[in-house]
Amino acid sequence: MDEIEIPEAIREEIDLPKRANFALSLPLIIGVVTCLGLVGLLSMFLISLGNKSIPTAVNQPVIKSASPTPKVKNSQQQSTPAAKDISPKNKQTLQNFSKTGTTVKPGQETLLGHLPYDVAPESELVSITIDGRLKLRPAAAKKFQQMQAAAKADGVNLLAISAFRNTKEQEKLFFKVKEQRVQNATTRAEVSAPPGYSEHHTGYALDIGDGNAPATNVEDEFAQTAAFRWLKLNALKYSFELSFPPNNPQGVNYEPWHWRFVGDRNSLETFYKARN
Repeated sequence: MDEIEIPEAIREEIDLPKRANFALSLPLIIGVVTCLGLVGLLSMFLISLGNKSIPTAVNQPVIKSASPTPKVKNSQQQSTPAAKDISPKNKQTLQNFSKTGTTVKPGQETLLGHLPYDVAPESELVSITIDGRLKLRPAAAKKFQQMQAAAKADGVNLLAISAFRNTKEQEKLFFKVKEQRVQNATTRAEVSAPPGYSEHHTGYALDIGDGNAPATNVEDEFAQTAAFRWLKLNALKYSFELSFPPNNPQGVNYEPWHWRFVGDRNSLETFYKARN
């Protein structure tokens, strides 16, 4: 079949809608291509920016933020729960004991302000008087006799009034005298220890008087005697110390006549070692 020749004018009329559609579509196509190009450029920019930031973060020294300082409770805060169970008087007692070198812990078994002591075996005691009535442990007895002789050389008469006491003797001294004086236990404990709680049980403690002023024996007035003044100056040379000075932490009345020996390991541990 032969090809039919279409006139030029008719062909232009036929292609005109196509060209019109193409003309209308061209801006849309250009817009889409432009958007895609912008999106691509933006993606490349973000990727490039991300790649640049990574080395910077790696090479830059890492500064760790200082961890918060842990809160440390001070000693008073740590002891607050236990302190609630301790009366103000006992708190002061514990503080005073620590100042004097004696360790006392809350809950320690004390009785009316007195500490417990074991009773020395009487077979281990030696006499410090001619009649053999008063006895001490050998080390304490020897030092007392040396101290007594030194005082005598200075014109002072140190007189041993009481030394070792067993439990029965302490029971009489505490309970019988308490009844005779119509005292309650607390009042009696201010001047005498209950049985089992007396320093006299140890064989290291004794009561000293002035042989030239017997009226002051076991009285506060003993503090005004020559014997007491000499003891204050010289007793420590023989390892004797005053057990109950004024305002002592145990709450025992001032006893200027009551002295204890702390001149060897056993005596030192007896009076100063921590008791649980």
